[in-house]
Amino acid sequence: MSYNDYGRDYGGGGRGGGGGGGGSRMNEDVGAYEPDYDDRPEFRDGFRDLAPPEPGQDLGSYVPDVVKTFVVYLYRHIREKNVYEIHQMYEGSFQKLSERMFQKTPWPAVELIAPYVENDHVFCLLYKEMWFRHAYALLSPSLEQRCDSWDNYCNLFQVILHGNVNMQLPNQWLWDMVDEFIYQFQSFCQYRAKLKSRGDHELALLRQCDEVWNVYGVLNYLQALIDKSMIIEILEEEKDGTVTFTATDGYDYQGGTNVLKVLGYFSIVGLLRVHCLLGDYHSGLKALVAIDINAPGVYSTVISCHITMIYYFGFANLMLRRYVDGIRAFNQVLLYIIKTKQYHQRSPQYDQIHKKNEQMYALLAICLSLCPHGKLIEENVNNQLREKYADKMLRMQRSDEAVFDELFSYACPKFITPSPPNYDEPLVNYNQDAYRLQLKLFLSEVRQQQLLSSIRSFLKLYTTISIGKLASFMDIDEPTVRMALFTYKHKTHVIDTDGTVLSNADVEFYIDDDMVHIADTKVTKRFGDHFIRHIMRFEDIISELEKVQLE
Repeated sequence: MSYNDYGRDYGGGGRGGGGGGGGSRMNEDVGAYEPDYDDRPEFRDGFRDLAPPEPGQDLGSYVPDVVKTFVVYLYRHIREKNVYEIHQMYEGSFQKLSERMFQKTPWPAVELIAPYVENDHVFCLLYKEMWFRHAYALLSPSLEQRCDSWDNYCNLFQVILHGNVNMQLPNQWLWDMVDEFIYQFQSFCQYRAKLKSRGDHELALLRQCDEVWNVYGVLNYLQALIDKSMIIEILEEEKDGTVTFTATDGYDYQGGTNVLKVLGYFSIVGLLRVHCLLGDYHSGLKALVAIDINAPGVYSTVISCHITMIYYFGFANLMLRRYVDGIRAFNQVLLYIIKTKQYHQRSPQYDQIHKKNEQMYALLAICLSLCPHGKLIEENVNNQLREKYADKMLRMQRSDEAVFDELFSYACPKFITPSPPNYDEPLVNYNQDAYRLQLKLFLSEVRQQQLLSSIRSFLKLYTTISIGKLASFMDIDEPTVRMALFTYKHKTHVIDTDGTVLSNADVEFYIDDDMVHIADTKVTKRFGDHFIRHIMRFEDIISELEKVQLE
């Protein structure tokens, strides 16, 4: 069956935009398998009764019955466009099988499962994408496997871009495709950069792999998915109310496909991530312009996409000195994580979410130390931040470079050098070069702002002050103070992606001859938060009193 046959043999309107009925052909394919795979003993009883391979059977060609069941039913649900069941198998059964049966070994090769799915080309590409993701997560992929995974992604994206893929897949799976595609590109760049530990055979293979995980190829595929899906135009039309992409979470309930459109949407976030890994923050933010991060979107249906997008958006703004935008973005997603924490703890991606959560608190601490706009963050986020980094934030406000170095190194992305090395020169490891360069640029920016904290604290105390008096307070000469004031103006004003000038200043002033005139910086107190907090505390006290039994 070809890729454009998906969904043709089955009608009905099943859950998640999929068909609910099954044709006789699929019933014959399933054969003796039970109607509901969850009721099979190997799923219900924790795989205790799995039959071992026959004596003398080649383990390399052995496919357990439970894997046969899995691929047959996954194939069936994909053909039926039953998104709900696909999601259950992808998020539930695949994880369960991987944990119970394939913790130290890969899943059966695609050639072994192909006969059970009619040797379907597209399903085999999807299966291999999951196969390689499992290999990267739990095993140590070889160079050959890294190259094979690149070829598989190329083939899969070519089919999606140039074919008529009539499928509906869960948003989580489509995001994971883009996320894993970029992760494997990042992993290959790091792998190639560690040359000292490579043998002659690996070096010979690397010489032949110049086009494998090539940065231009990665960027071109992401851009091609965006262009072909016309997702930019769709998001623009949605503002006018002519299309409903976000309202349906990207799914097509008219029997169509969501694959290309949603992949295009997630590729926008993917471009932001790749550009940040390369240190090109302007291009990253420019790529994200089509998505309004302040409004609900398809990104918010996949928590890992939401967190990834805000993490890289906030980091790019930090590196471009757009601290206010970074603070607002981090506050938004950290508050969301606090409110939905109980759901994340049951997620298979909890460890990844927790790590990004901690990194974003570190980045928020840096932003607030360089640009103390504390009124922009919610009380719950502020409490968590103070609990984690109160002492370090004080040290950063005193220009302690070691703390900036520590938090940046902990919270920054794993930067990459995308270009292949010169194998004719002496072999050296250069996997840390990109990180060291970004750290050097960041610390250079911190050094340039080391006087700004003192200037800010003095300016908040006055409405007018002479430069001479300010110099005496700071114990430096007048030319240095004047230069520091101009530095403050420069560092607190940045150019937005559309060319407009943005101000991050928490103190506004102007200089007239030798006098500094400061604008009124009185902050309006937010009494609402105070009253809400005490009302909630009072309600807790009442509920506790109601539990008390009076004799």
